[in-house]
Amino acid sequence: MDYINAFWVGGLICALVQILMEKTKLLPGRIMVLLVCAGAVLGAIQIYEPFQKFAGAGASVPLLGFGNVLWKGIQKAVDSDGFIGIFMGGFTASAVGISAALVFAYLASLVFQPKMKK
Repeated sequence: MDYINAFWVGGLICALVQILMEKTKLLPGRIMVLLVCAGAVLGAIQIYEPFQKFAGAGASVPLLGFGNVLWKGIQKAVDSDGFIGIFMGGFTASAVGISAALVFAYLASLVFQPKMKK
């Protein structure tokens, strides 16, 4: 049942974002920032954690989950380091995911040899 919940929740998030992209004049970059900020706000008001427990990877993989990870990192760093934690908590919490994305993107570029558009 965990796989089914992850599939339909992740699909619903993607479908809603696709509708948002098609029905508004928002640029994709702005929509991505909106999703990260929404995930952070939902984490701050403690709605995202129960949602993520229900949906699993369907809620943690999209950009909403990234915003929630940033929020949790900032919250933890502020609790331990004070004000300076606002600036370093997000980097600490998301470093592994961002590093993995960079490494796998580089490996994919080696395998598939992308070319510049003309």
